[in-house]
Amino acid sequence: MFKRILVATDGSTLSKKAVTNAIALAAQTDADLVALHVIPRYPKSYFEGAVTFSAEDIGRIEKQWADKAQAMLDTVSARAKQSGVRVRTATANSDLVAESIIAAAKKYKSDLIVMASHGRKGIKRLLLGSETQHVLANSALPVLVIR
Repeated sequence: MFKRILVATDGSTLSKKAVTNAIALAAQTDADLVALHVIPRYPKSYFEGAVTFSAEDIGRIEKQWADKAQAMLDTVSARAKQSGVRVRTATANSDLVAESIIAAAKKYKSDLIVMASHGRKGIKRLLLGSETQHVLANSALPVLVIR
């Protein structure tokens, strides 16, 4: 059925549910799993006249984010291996989360994307947007959405 499943995770409770489902599906179909976390870039400044951080400070913050992402992915990897699933982890550094997920799915030749959705509706969805909706609208691959 599926040969390679990409699961996008941000470490949230809902995202952990998507990881659990992706691992179970990979185990059932003998598929490989790619666990992806998209790390945002640190903004250089917010407003004109605002205090900006030095390149060293930004580098230190981004390294902390990368270390936290890797620790999260290591946990996913251990869970997958415990279930007998072949797994690899990946990170992407970008503010364009949905685009990064789609690009990673292509890069790793995935045939399914698994991700969570908070199920926002109305004005919240309009204001906060939906990375899941963007992936659904722009991916040529099937997307399994966990709520």
